[in-house]
Amino acid sequence: MDSIEEKRVYGDREGATRAYVASSLGVVRVRVSGETVGEFGLQARCDAVDAAATDEHVAVATDEDVRLLDPTDGTGDAVLTDTGFGPARAVGADGSELLAASPDGRVGRHEDGAWTTLAESFEPTVRAIDGDLLATDRGVYRVHDGGLDHAGLTDVADVSAPGVPLAATADGLYKLGNGWMGVREEPFDVVAVDPRSEPGSLRRAHAISETGVFDYHEDVGEWRQLDAPGPIVDVGYGDTPYAVTRDGTFLAATDGEWRSQPLGVDGVAALAVHTA
Repeated sequence: MDSIEEKRVYGDREGATRAYVASSLGVVRVRVSGETVGEFGLQARCDAVDAAATDEHVAVATDEDVRLLDPTDGTGDAVLTDTGFGPARAVGADGSELLAASPDGRVGRHEDGAWTTLAESFEPTVRAIDGDLLATDRGVYRVHDGGLDHAGLTDVADVSAPGVPLAATADGLYKLGNGWMGVREEPFDVVAVDPRSEPGSLRRAHAISETGVFDYHEDVGEWRQLDAPGPIVDVGYGDTPYAVTRDGTFLAATDGEWRSQPLGVDGVAALAVHTA
């Protein structure tokens, strides 16, 4: 396995997409152009448990604070800027806004440089956030009128907001239409949708279960099962879909397969792709 400190270069290109991997060692930046992995290296040391890309920043959830990283900041070690939220277990982005959840039940929204509290002692355990949706052990919740409303389902591991909202649950994969409708019956852990999807449609989407990776492409119009190259914990989108495994292997999709590159870290929790 390549050492993360080597910051090796595999065809680095100007204007390449930047993907950020949240791990127990810290935040790893990976430059990618299409399916080609370029320079990668550790940008900041911390115990990162989640990450999300806003229009301007990459937000990282740690056991100390939600911190912001400037994705346009040079090639050296990046500086993580504290936001004042405190310890966080999950963070998600909706355009320029952030949502975050703490281990003790606080849920907040960050906009214009300040946090607004949406819930002080939220009892459900927040597992993931995307857009204005929260995945919890008691179902999906949606931000509404400065608070949180239950939006259905139970035991939700992950949720995606763009296009057609999707939820990965212990019972199956669901999509939101006239209520939540089942897509596939088996436990799912991860779901992701290309943020460029138009409202009411899916441009590209992925869902991860124990049996494999399920891929949706608008040109095909249905879900198809692919081989799982490892325990994928998150999926993101740039010129092509990207993914990362728990043991620190970065993946780029190519012709229905995955091109892989070990990053030299483990304890990986999340992937955030910044394309601006």
